[in-house]
This record gives sequence, structure tokens and C-alpha cells, in this order.
Amino acid sequence: MSKKKKSILISTGLAAMASVALSTAVQADTIGVYLGGQIFNSNASGLFGEKNQQIDFNLNTQTQGSFFIAVEHPLPFIPNLKVSSIKLNTQGATTLTSDFTFSGTTFPSDSAATTDFKTDYIDYTAYYELFDNDLITFDLGVTVRDISANVSVVGTTATTPPVSSTAKISASTYVPLAYVATNIGIPSTDFNIYGEGNFLSVNGQKLYDYQVGVSYELIDNLAVDVNLTAGYRNIKFQLKDVSNLYTDIKFSGVFAGAVVHF
Repeated sequence: MSKKKKSILISTGLAAMASVALSTAVQADTIGVYLGGQIFNSNASGLFGEKNQQIDFNLNTQTQGSFFIAVEHPLPFIPNLKVSSIKLNTQGATTLTSDFTFSGTTFPSDSAATTDFKTDYIDYTAYYELFDNDLITFDLGVTVRDISANVSVVGTTATTPPVSSTAKISASTYVPLAYVATNIGIPSTDFNIYGEGNFLSVNGQKLYDYQVGVSYELIDNLAVDVNLTAGYRNIKFQLKDVSNLYTDIKFSGVFAGAVVHF
């Protein structure tokens, strides 16, 4: 599926999901709709390449954005639903110490190599609230992660005159992960401590995306709740042979955001 078609499908799905949930919420206060977003200052590090060689491009730090929508309901046997998305882009540069082959192109040793590493994913999560009271909530579920990556490498030889060449890999895959989340209220305050994460480790692939932070209840009334959030987020992509792309990359850093509850 192309990125354009995927974007249209996701946007249409989110709009329909929000429309149905919001119209239902007008009729009954047992339906909850959550909309949230973050600004994530991510420090990227790690290796990528093909099967026999992954190298460090000295990836840089960038500010990324993410968002989510979740719908919760009182029906006991039907899971709650959450859709979230994030784009993770970074660049890097290095001088090759040996020949490096990427997508059929070999870059010779001593070449100056740069990369543009772009990945994004959509998480589709179904979860149950195992505990839900004024002090603590605990959610458990399953996530299907739709990952897309576009990675390019440009190499310029140290010869005179220099010769430049470019190689690209586009990859996509679906990965199932375990989902867990908790929220703990601090008594007699408007603050909460929370954590949330998705995890997978199987067949040489290891993925996780967890965050821990503090939220502050800025607005709390019958019509709408607004929470401000801040904390630390850590994302790992250790992928094995996804369209011949191998990665072992982390994105980690602080974030700030907001969550609106209707």
C-alpha cells in the first residue's frame, strides 16, 4: 500500500472513529474519547545496513511529533481501541573504514557517506482496563504495528575527481506487540504518574516503545478534561531482514504533550 493511500485510509478511519465516538458520547457519558499529542526531542543512535554489515552513521537529534486517539466504553467483553502514530526521522554522516554495500551499491572505503533515515509507524491497539478507579488504572492489550521505512545513503569517494552515488531501501512490515499502561494518582494533588509501553522480542527482532512521565490535570469538569504531560520516551527498532534492511537503532529523549478527554 502506498504512503498516500495509507495516509488517506488512516485519516478517514480516525475521522470516522472520532465521529462515531463523539456522537455516542453526547447520548451517554459512559463512552470516553481521548485525543493526545506529543513533541518528542529524540536522540537517535545505532546501526543499520544489510545482513553482513551494519554501520554507525552518527545519527543526530531531531524533534518529532506523535498523536493518538482512543475510545473507551463500558462493555465488558469488547476491548477498548486506540490508534497512535509517530514519525521518526534522522540524518547522519561518517567516513567509511571499509567497503559498504547497500541496496546493490558498493561504497568504497574512505568515502564520505551520509544517510537520511525516515521511519514512521501506526499502532492499532485493542486493550482491556483491568483496574480503573480514582487512584490507579491498569490496561493490558495487543498492538499491531504498521512500520514503514525509507533509508537512503549517499557516498562520495576520496578520489580526484570525487564520484558520488546513491542507494535507497524502502521497507514495510506489520509486527504484533504486547501493550501495557498504568496511571497512578498522587493523593490530594492534580498530578498523576503514568507509564505506557509496547514490547516484542522474537526471532532476532526486538522492538519496544515505552514512556514514563507525569501528567497535570489542567481542566477537570463534566464537559472536558485536559491534562498536560511530560516525561521520557525510549524507542528501539531492531529489525531483521525487512526488505533486506537490518536495523538496531534507538530514539530516546524527553517529551511534552497534552491529552484531551471528552
